[in-house]
Amino acid sequence: MTRIHLDTDLGSDTDDLCALAMLLGWPDAELMGVTTSTDVEGIRNGFVRYALELAGRTDVRSEAGADGSIGGLFSPLLFPEYWPEPIPPRRSSPGAALDLLLENAEAGAAIVAVGPYTNLAMLEAARPGVLASVPVVVMGGHHVTAREGLPMWGMRDDFNVQQDAVAARIVFERCDPVVVPLAVSIEVALRSSHLERLRASGPLGRLIADQGERHADDNGRRALPPAYPALPADLLNFQYDPLACAVALGWDGAGVEDVACALEPEPDGLLGMTPREDGRPLRTVTSVDAERFERDWLNAVVRASERTRSR
Repeated sequence: MTRIHLDTDLGSDTDDLCALAMLLGWPDAELMGVTTSTDVEGIRNGFVRYALELAGRTDVRSEAGADGSIGGLFSPLLFPEYWPEPIPPRRSSPGAALDLLLENAEAGAAIVAVGPYTNLAMLEAARPGVLASVPVVVMGGHHVTAREGLPMWGMRDDFNVQQDAVAARIVFERCDPVVVPLAVSIEVALRSSHLERLRASGPLGRLIADQGERHADDNGRRALPPAYPALPADLLNFQYDPLACAVALGWDGAGVEDVACALEPEPDGLLGMTPREDGRPLRTVTSVDAERFERDWLNAVVRASERTRSR
């Protein structure tokens, strides 16, 4: 059984919900807790509680974490209205999120951060060395080049790193995380061909299907495949965060290599990640079996959703 703690900014890009649902249905996975980052007044934690209730998993503890960032926000916070009903925020007491993170780290849980790394950096400041004592996987990083036929996104597209660049540098320098970069995570997709099984599986699957279609329409995802031939023709969204969670679970369909990288603060406050021989080696996901991942992800989400099909 693999123990996991999820740190997420669920409620913006819909792949966070895809990641949470996958963790709930993954064989031999135990989701120990969830903390939210850039969470204003517990809005994101409210979304997390709603999803957990849909899945019949109110036993999973969640806490609202940092409501801002250490280094200043790179991008305004957005909360798209992709939910079928108004969802009340779920605030937490000060320090509750860090307490939950620490408790789960001490219990041996791997930490996977799929939003800005603010909570992790705050935990490291409060308890120096704790991040180096547990497995940490982070979604983000722009130090790997995308393969031909895929979008060539760079520093300013790396939301999780740049939304709190100070926190990102703390995490990269104070522990030895496995980094799941943009260039590889865009090789795995939520696709229209997944929707039928998702909608048939139960309430959680239906929510993911509905959000996926709305997000694709609002963000122009359907227009990308004609311009980038390596993308699936029925693309709805990229599965950045679910891939990071699969890596944290020990899924063996991702290749991990050391990539020497220099961390270089930019004049505008962003964090550059430049491949360089004299840089620090970062354990980096450099390849993925995309077809197998999409199959394993879909099976896990269907499994999680089927538990409450009658709702």
